[in-house]
Amino acid sequence: MGEASPLAKNNVTVSGKADAARSMVFVHGFGTDQRIWADIVPTFRRDYRLILLDNAGAGSGSSEHFVENRYLSLNAYARDLINVCDALRLRNVVAVGHSVGGMICLLASIIRPDLIAKLVTICTSPRYLDDVGYHGGFAPQDIQALYEHASREYEEWANGFAAEVMQNQDRPELARRFAAELKAIPPNIALTVLCSILQSDHRADLHKVTCPTLLIQSLYDIAVPLSAGEYMHRKIPASKLEVIDSRGHLPHVSTPDQVIEAMRRFGL
Repeated sequence: MGEASPLAKNNVTVSGKADAARSMVFVHGFGTDQRIWADIVPTFRRDYRLILLDNAGAGSGSSEHFVENRYLSLNAYARDLINVCDALRLRNVVAVGHSVGGMICLLASIIRPDLIAKLVTICTSPRYLDDVGYHGGFAPQDIQALYEHASREYEEWANGFAAEVMQNQDRPELARRFAAELKAIPPNIALTVLCSILQSDHRADLHKVTCPTLLIQSLYDIAVPLSAGEYMHRKIPASKLEVIDSRGHLPHVSTPDQVIEAMRRFGL
């Protein structure tokens, strides 16, 4: 049996306006799948062909298509995105990505500039680990402690991590929903994905982005500090930084109207 087609491998769903002049592709972040966009996509259904997918290791694309040694690099996910777009014969798409999904879209735009006409990232970071002159939000000991906790007691870690990054204490159902999605991922896959994200450093790639780019950043985000968004804005030539009054790392879940408004101001 050969390898699954890109559309099957990434559980691709297509909706919206079938004959639209432009398509919009959504790429989720860690711990979630394409369902996380439920409050965003209806706004664009009338004007765009909408493409949603699950990254390898997430959602219905779970362990069956996840080859651990391949997905230690974010470039592998970017190649998957390109393969999906090619399978659908897409060009000049609007790519929307949350967190690591934003970096996946960004890398795909560098590999194939013909593919992505506009780029939208939501709480995306080029590097999570602090460095000299750079604040990524995590010290080495923070990342080590995260790995150790997740390896030792994954469900307990997922509950705490979800609450910490969601940050909407007055709406605990949001953290419970995120925790449930995290716990649905096999721990070995989650740890591999975490490693590929937290050890990544794509600062040197940012200047290669040539398409107009909207950087949506929560004002309060424990996972991706505002300084990371400001760094990306300085380094990506045709970029616009929109800081929204939102708390937490998943503003498309907690404050979807603000994300939509920012995208509308970007001409979408």
